[in-house]
Amino acid sequence: METTVAMSAREALAALVSPEGRTDPYPLYERLRAHGDLVEVKPGLYAAVGYAACDRALRDPRLRVQDAEGYDRAAPGWRAHSSLRGYADSMLYRNEPDHARMRRLVSRGFTASRVAGMRTGIAEMTDRLLDGMAELGGDGSPVDFVAEFASRLPIAVISALLGVPESDHVWFREIAADLTLALEGFTSDGLAPADRAMDDLAAYFVELMDRRRGSDDVLSTLAHVRDADRLTGDELVGNMMLLLTAGFETTTFLLGHALLLAFEHPEHAARLRADDAFAPGYVEEVLRFEAPVQATSRLVAEDSELFGRTIPGGSKILVILGAGNRDPKRYADPGLFDPERTDVQPLSFGAGAHFCLGSPLSRLEASIALPRLLQRFPGLAQAGQYTRRETWVGRGLDTFPVTIV
Repeated sequence: METTVAMSAREALAALVSPEGRTDPYPLYERLRAHGDLVEVKPGLYAAVGYAACDRALRDPRLRVQDAEGYDRAAPGWRAHSSLRGYADSMLYRNEPDHARMRRLVSRGFTASRVAGMRTGIAEMTDRLLDGMAELGGDGSPVDFVAEFASRLPIAVISALLGVPESDHVWFREIAADLTLALEGFTSDGLAPADRAMDDLAAYFVELMDRRRGSDDVLSTLAHVRDADRLTGDELVGNMMLLLTAGFETTTFLLGHALLLAFEHPEHAARLRADDAFAPGYVEEVLRFEAPVQATSRLVAEDSELFGRTIPGGSKILVILGAGNRDPKRYADPGLFDPERTDVQPLSFGAGAHFCLGSPLSRLEASIALPRLLQRFPGLAQAGQYTRRETWVGRGLDTFPVTIV
């Protein structure tokens, strides 16, 4: 992509949603960084691109997520979309005290012991999916890694946690992909598929909760919380949608980039095959190098001294996680993919109060799956050009043809 040193911050930010920017945003991040770690794009809009600035913006209690009242002011009419209403009822778009209340209750389904107890199940799910790839590609035919593995594994894992029957996994995966349209900048454009998905899934979860009552899964746990009047019905459904899509899309993107980088760096693929203990560090560097979620945002509630300057109340800070992860002040030679780095703390799952609840599970899935994939298919190779999602905030592969022999 051609850029110029003289590109303004506003031009660089606008270019991020162009086809070229979505394909490779990193040169544009550097154009933004040339203006500082916290860039005033225009009055009332700032972009945090430095690691320290991003981390501070995510952790500072004076900064808020844009909640339903904020969207009433910024985007009147958004409530006409059930997909947007559903997410607005989740902890992702809530500030204190509602956010802390919801997170405390939802986290009961994601205890450390419950996640750790998934290790054997994740390995078994991985092996079943690898069996399927072997059957499809045993004659040398290309297999779409995203469709047959990277999207199936996280859906299988989150479904097992939630208590979704295996017979519903394919439908679950397809409808979840439509639902994530509502997370791309919380825009109301082209949301008909997401609205239908939200309506269908809301009805599905209400019926499933009644069937799973008393079971040992996350859905049953949260249904009990709802029955005790600590979560409303809308809040419960909204958070179920969040758990589904956050746990599905981010891990799918992580797995796709992890394999692509293994192909680009065969020495790392060899380490993954030979040493399972290499996988966690490899996964952390993938998260740093290719964040599945490239950006989020925060609102400044009132005039505040931040980052050595006064930020007017009502301003919006676009927190560009993908830029922070490649800040040369934080990481030496940040454009180099190096799983041997020390003190890697990617911002990819956020930080502070809104840190992603499912991040330990996503890391565990990738750390288990990657070595098993490469060990099972030592001849695994790319079989044609991959395609990317046509989104900027969610960064990942859409298709990725491979051969296994």
